[in-house]
Amino acid sequence: MVNGIEVYEYNSAGYKPLVYSQDWMVALLNYENLMDLEKAHEIERHQKTDEVFILLKGQAAFYLVAADQLLQVVELRPGQVYNVIKGTWHNLLATKDAAFAIVENRDTDLFDTEIRPLTGEERQCMLGQLPGWLK
Repeated sequence: MVNGIEVYEYNSAGYKPLVYSQDWMVALLNYENLMDLEKAHEIERHQKTDEVFILLKGQAAFYLVAADQLLQVVELRPGQVYNVIKGTWHNLLATKDAAFAIVENRDTDLFDTEIRPLTGEERQCMLGQLPGWLK
């Protein structure tokens, strides 16, 4: 701690929770192979909490399935705040230089994450909506 603040950095691949409060936490997520289009075969959701994403650098897109909706792809813009509403199936596609800040309830990653495979129809729907940088 320096002058009343804590400073955190994370430069490895993947997800790293860094700041914990009583009820919430902040994590950094750096590009990992699961964000490659060829590896995009799973989707996850959290039933008890929303999850906030901020793209810090690189290019990225969510693929999402909200309650009884078709899969949609949403391109992220750096610096904008994206709140994934609880119960929404979601995952990320990203370039190798992508990095995100994530704010969520404490221990969401441990106790409130459900993962399932994409259906063939969902995968085809995703492939039909890709942003230009993924084609």
